[in-house]
Amino acid sequence: MLQERNKKKVYIYDTTLRDGAQAEEVSFTLEDKIRIVKEIDRLGIHYVEGGWPGANITDEQFFQEIKNYELKNTKIVAFGSTIHKNNTPENDPNLKAILKSKVKTATIFGKSWDIHVKEALKINLEENLRIIRDSLRYLKQKELEVIYDAEHFFDGYKANREYALRTLKVASEAGADWIVLCDTNGGSLPDEIRDIFLDVKNNIKIPLGIHTHNDSDLAVANTLIAVQAGALQVHGTINGFGERCGNANLCSVIPNLKLKLGIDCIKDEQLASLKEVSRYVYELANIKPNKHQPYVGDSSFAHKGGVHVSAILKNPQTYEHIKPELIGNQRRVLISELSGKSNIIKKAKEFNIDLKTSDPVVREILKELKELESKGFQFEAAEASFELLMSKTLGIQKRYFELIGFRVINEKRKGDVSPISEATIQLKVGGEIEHTAAMGNGPVNALDNALRKALYRFYPQLKEVELLDYKVRVLEKGHGTGSQVRVLIESGDKHGTWGTVGVSENIVEASWQAIVDSLIYKLYKNEKKKNV
Repeated sequence: MLQERNKKKVYIYDTTLRDGAQAEEVSFTLEDKIRIVKEIDRLGIHYVEGGWPGANITDEQFFQEIKNYELKNTKIVAFGSTIHKNNTPENDPNLKAILKSKVKTATIFGKSWDIHVKEALKINLEENLRIIRDSLRYLKQKELEVIYDAEHFFDGYKANREYALRTLKVASEAGADWIVLCDTNGGSLPDEIRDIFLDVKNNIKIPLGIHTHNDSDLAVANTLIAVQAGALQVHGTINGFGERCGNANLCSVIPNLKLKLGIDCIKDEQLASLKEVSRYVYELANIKPNKHQPYVGDSSFAHKGGVHVSAILKNPQTYEHIKPELIGNQRRVLISELSGKSNIIKKAKEFNIDLKTSDPVVREILKELKELESKGFQFEAAEASFELLMSKTLGIQKRYFELIGFRVINEKRKGDVSPISEATIQLKVGGEIEHTAAMGNGPVNALDNALRKALYRFYPQLKEVELLDYKVRVLEKGHGTGSQVRVLIESGDKHGTWGTVGVSENIVEASWQAIVDSLIYKLYKNEKKKNV
């Protein structure tokens, strides 16, 4: 159930380009950063941290380039630290770089934990208070909106409450517009976050925010409980990218705020683009999307068990906590050995095939499905193969070609040279015999090339098909190189992607099954379009 609208305003602060870029395997180019900002602006996020001016060339270029873009919803923020102990604010390179960036909002982090003051900065506690005061006061004199990130605040509070609070009071007196409490090590529990946040709220009167890390897998929970305790600004990253275990995942925080707590942090139409933005950032980061990610993952609203599917067909609320369309996702019904008649009927409807529960062919499809999956076939990630199975059983699939035979030769001539693979294939297509050969990067690639070469003359539309992914999984343990394997292939054209599967003790044969299904599905799909 959606909560009634909460009148409290919560501001979303995105740090994907700075904190998110610190994640292992994540690296954004200047062009990537600009594109992400445009998507974040479209999503309606209030602040985006562009990076640390002067820290590297890309961040410096970003602050120059972003001036050429007009953003409707998002303020660009420059990030930096308090001044060095030996610098005045006027001469501090970090503050100079922030001012040079010409931003109107700056986020400055400072030390709240006495152990960091003494051991990292190597200064006394009073000196740390001075550099916090001088840094923030200087930026406020330059008429910037100043956000103060109290780094390691929760650990600092637990170690020395009095001093941690003094750092916040100094920041407040220096004119900070916001104070954000940071769980930098990500080790705090929700009840600690709540209790500490409430104590701070009683002592500090300017608006507070929350910045959490996910080292205890609690970043989202800690963010939400901080909001319930009074936080008006929340920090996080798209998809939870960040150093170590990541930051609070805005793709979970935002819908939880809006749909569960009733806080209008972004508009309904902006929320509906959440999955699209999530995928976009994954793509630019060159990371495969997490299909099990809450809200925006492909599996978030995927139903496999027959009882579940039967129930959601009657009322989706039985097994779904929200409508997937609200965040731009969609309901999916999976086909597997757990499937019942409801799964078959639902999938048939998706394929525009009219089937009724009473139709005897439904039982036949279900029986064949379970027999194939008992042999190792898997159709959850190979729905194209399942649609072809269904169309064959119904007798509505055309026979596009017939295999007469194929042969694959691998030849290795020198120990330090890669083997040569060649495939020869003979097909019958519409009464004609086609006999051809092709080389390839390995036996499977050679076979794929030979098959395509034989078919292109008859079906030129197959030139549009690309192999996007190829996975092999050994199904039986203890049989060594004679084990049964399953091959999953993802293919695509300019209109979409599809998955196919093959199973055999012979990896070439399993690959052949999946490749053939992939090409046949393209022809079958085109045939269906013509008949619509």
